[in-house]
Amino acid sequence: MIQSKVVNTAPHSQSLSFDIQIPKGAFINNFTMNVNGITFSGSIKEKSEARGLYSKARARGKSAGLLRSNSLDMENFKADLNVPGGTKVQFEIHYQEALQRKLGTYEHVLYLQPGRIAKHFDVDIYILEPEGLGNVNVVQTISDKFSNLVKKDKSEKKAHITFRPTVDEQRECPVCPTTAVDGRLSVKYDVSREKSSQLQVFNGYFLHFFAPENQPPLPKNILFVIDVSGSMWGIKMKQTVEAMKAILDDLRPDDQFGIVDFNHNIRCWKDELVYASPTEKESAKRYVQNIQAIGGTNINEALLRAVFILKEASEHKMLEPNSVSLIVLVSDGDPTVGELKLSKILKNVKANNRDEFSLHSLGIGFDVDYDFLERLAQENHGLAQRIFGNKDTAAQLKEFYKKVSTPLLKDIIFEYPVNGISDVTNSRFHHYFGGDEIVVAGKVDTEKTSKVESLITATSAEDVQFLMDTITEVESLNEFFAQSKHAFPDFAKQYWAQLTINQLLAERNLAATAETKRTLTNRIMQLSITHHLVTPFTSLLIESEDGKERMLADTPNILKGACCPIDTDPHFIINLPKSKTDVCFNIDAQAGNMLNLLTDSDLGQFMNEPEVSVYDVRAGTDPEKPIATMNVKGNKLTVTRGVQKEYQSNNVQGTKVTCWFVHNNGKGFIDGYYRDYMVPQLYSFLKHP
Repeated sequence: MIQSKVVNTAPHSQSLSFDIQIPKGAFINNFTMNVNGITFSGSIKEKSEARGLYSKARARGKSAGLLRSNSLDMENFKADLNVPGGTKVQFEIHYQEALQRKLGTYEHVLYLQPGRIAKHFDVDIYILEPEGLGNVNVVQTISDKFSNLVKKDKSEKKAHITFRPTVDEQRECPVCPTTAVDGRLSVKYDVSREKSSQLQVFNGYFLHFFAPENQPPLPKNILFVIDVSGSMWGIKMKQTVEAMKAILDDLRPDDQFGIVDFNHNIRCWKDELVYASPTEKESAKRYVQNIQAIGGTNINEALLRAVFILKEASEHKMLEPNSVSLIVLVSDGDPTVGELKLSKILKNVKANNRDEFSLHSLGIGFDVDYDFLERLAQENHGLAQRIFGNKDTAAQLKEFYKKVSTPLLKDIIFEYPVNGISDVTNSRFHHYFGGDEIVVAGKVDTEKTSKVESLITATSAEDVQFLMDTITEVESLNEFFAQSKHAFPDFAKQYWAQLTINQLLAERNLAATAETKRTLTNRIMQLSITHHLVTPFTSLLIESEDGKERMLADTPNILKGACCPIDTDPHFIINLPKSKTDVCFNIDAQAGNMLNLLTDSDLGQFMNEPEVSVYDVRAGTDPEKPIATMNVKGNKLTVTRGVQKEYQSNNVQGTKVTCWFVHNNGKGFIDGYYRDYMVPQLYSFLKHP
């Protein structure tokens, strides 16, 4: 729960916006406001409906709050609050997080950044585990002075962690008015695992946790694809080299590996995979040590070369029969050489890979196009992770490698043969890595069955079929949770909802048709409303008036006008009179996506002309399309001279417009990413006269 108080001393209402950061993967599920002693709860709405209702409440000077997801990565949320004059408002935001087991532990992180000394500062963390608790460790990065204030009380199946600094203990110094509380409180723990497979059933839902550890590792074939373009120069390249040398040392003798480094050219340490002998590892470390960061970025060719090397090895029977093949891409930027269109790169990699090898994407830095890297990984059965470009880059890279360094099983299939089981989440998995956990959830009809049974099959290192059967009673957890006031009665139901929504979001991201995308969007919105969760397509709205005055029945006016279907990527042509130039870009969107870049007060673009300068015009790969450097909004972009058609003056044949083309969905020319401008309906967020 996040809590804050706001006082508006002015005689008129005022609006404020602020960002809220929660752990990645968490869902906000409640938003309440206490206005002058009266508490009001929020309701989940479709995003454009919620924004319209919030605007009406704000216009009438009412207390209102709107909470929405900033982006599809679900890490940052934006809250808008309207506070009437002379009013005190206290708001609370509740979120739920399904913890993921990584490297053998679960981790719950709290960011403690109050910004000021708090009269009451209480942190209480309760852990309930019916299977029993293993180690429970608490790490705080706030200040050494707080070490003795973090208390831990642990029993066989329960733990309670507290942190309650007094007003004086919070001060930076005995007479300081500022707080020393600024950091993270992290709780790491694991459960007692007598069995690799654990089924838990509660209130009509089952959760199946699978984490086998006593298995010999599968041999792996791993190709490291490393960006060595000019943007990697400095600390990022130095840290990447340091991490790679440590990772190479960690390879096992039965692993095969290779290195592809790329800028505008593609280089290979060796043209084929080699076994990780001490001699080969030392040779690879010398090669990595001599890498120099310079030039452009040709991601497309680098990835296709990596896929080709693995395919050649597979076709020539050079890979171990039960081995796992993976590609690890490390990059900090967008393509600047070769294929520049991100959708084409995705298509090329998927077409060549054909689901044979998993591809893991690591994006270094804050401005990397993480959406692209995440989709690249999703389409190829891999993981994506943002690596923050700082002194800890090497540690982050090494930690990610640990997650994928020990494949124990592959081709894992979960089956639930009894009647009464429905709506099961994803039950097929390509790999299981040591220290992870696979979770499958579903609904249980207690009228049809008194037990839940599962059958798991997989391939292990010894070329044997791994088989496991698990059975549990449907009422097995009722008594345990009834004994604790801190138990969450809907935990299995909400866990299932979060898993399902995340999987639907991933499916929607990969949907090939507009109809499929719309169907998935509707399912996500329905689940979000039913389970009271904020997603990229819903917002949580709250007003201080009763329902009769919220104008829920109001329908926005629909602008009348001509409309024609467009079956290709949207093209934008922006005329800049002050700069005496035209700028154009495409939005590499999916079929059915709708965007508004023009008139929304929060997201509007080009209402005020940006200052643009274009210089250093030079020859490009196409003699008829020169390239240049564009300065705009503090960004230096590589742009291409080209021609686009606008259909305003001639809606049949169009009129040719010569313009400077900005690549990668207009990145750097528009604020943020194009996904920030996606709307669920054609006229969502447009202002009406």
